[in-house]
Amino acid sequence: MTQVSASLGVVGQVPYGWRKVAAGTALCLLTLATCVLVARRLTNASWPLEHAELGLVLLGGSAYLVSFGLRALGWRQFFPSRQRPDCARCLASCGAAAASGAVLPFRLDYLVKITVLRRLHGVRLDLETIVLSIVTLGMVDAVVMLPLAIAAITTSGVVFIAPLTVVILFCVCCLGVLVAGPRLARLPLVHRSRRATTVLERVAESSAVTRSTFVAGAFLLGCWWSRALGSTFLLMALGTPFSPMLAVVVLCMAGAASILPITSGGAVAGMGATAGVLFALGLSKDVAINFSLASGLLITTAALTAAVVGITWSVLRALSKDAVS
Repeated sequence: MTQVSASLGVVGQVPYGWRKVAAGTALCLLTLATCVLVARRLTNASWPLEHAELGLVLLGGSAYLVSFGLRALGWRQFFPSRQRPDCARCLASCGAAAASGAVLPFRLDYLVKITVLRRLHGVRLDLETIVLSIVTLGMVDAVVMLPLAIAAITTSGVVFIAPLTVVILFCVCCLGVLVAGPRLARLPLVHRSRRATTVLERVAESSAVTRSTFVAGAFLLGCWWSRALGSTFLLMALGTPFSPMLAVVVLCMAGAASILPITSGGAVAGMGATAGVLFALGLSKDVAINFSLASGLLITTAALTAAVVGITWSVLRALSKDAVS
C-alpha cells in the first residue's frame, strides 16, 4: 500500500510540475518574441538570425546547452555526499533558473532554482543546504572566471579597464574567502556578531578546498569555455571574423552584468551589456544588437531545453524506481 501511495504521489506531482514548466515556458517565449520585435525595430533584419549561417548557429546553441550540463555537474559537487541530488534534478534546476532569469527581476531565479530542486523526486534537501551550495557555487564560479577576466583586460581596450577591474576584484575577493576559510569568522568585526560568525563558518565549511571543489571547478571552467565557444560560433554565424578575444570580453562583461539585482532581469542586463561591449569594440550597430538578441534567444532556448530534459529525466527515473519496487 505504501509503494502504491508513493507511486501515485509521484504521478500526482507531474501535472503540477508541468503546469509550472508551461507557465515558465510561456514567459520565456514571450521574451524571445520581444527579442524578435526589438531586432526588427532597431536593425534592418526582420529577426536576429535572419542572415546567420544555420550550421554555426546550431553549433553555438549546442555549446550553450552543454554549458548548462557542465554547470549542473559542477553545482552537484557542493552538496554533502549523502545529500547529493542526481544530475537530472541539478540540470532541471539550472535550466529553469536560467530561463526564468530572462523575465524575473531581483535575482528571483534563485527561488526558482531552489523550488525546482526541492519539488523533484529524490534525496530530501533542506533549505539551508541548498542555499549554502548556491553561495559556494557562486564563489567558485567567480574564482574560475578570474583567468578569463584577466585575459579580457589584457586584450581589450582602455574603455573596459574600469569595469573589468571591478570584475577581477570581485573574483579575487571570492578567492580570498575560499582560501581564508574559517579564519574569516575570527576577524574582530565578524566575531562580534554571532549570526555573522555562524554564517561564515557554515560557508567556509561548505566551500572547503577538497577534491570535490577541484572537480566542481573543472566543470565550471568547462561551462565558461563552452559559453565562450558558443558566443564565438554565433559571432561567426553573423559574419564577424573569428576572434576569441571578442568572445571572452563579451562573456566577462555580460556575466558581470547578469549578477546585478536590477529590475530588468539578468538576461536583459546581459543582452544590453553584450550589445554595448560589441559596439564599443568597433562592430556595427546592427551586428552588436543582432548578436546580443540572438545570444539571449539561444541561451534562453538552451535553458528551456535543459529544464525540460532534466524534469523529464527525473520524473521517468522516479516512475521506473517505483515500478521496480
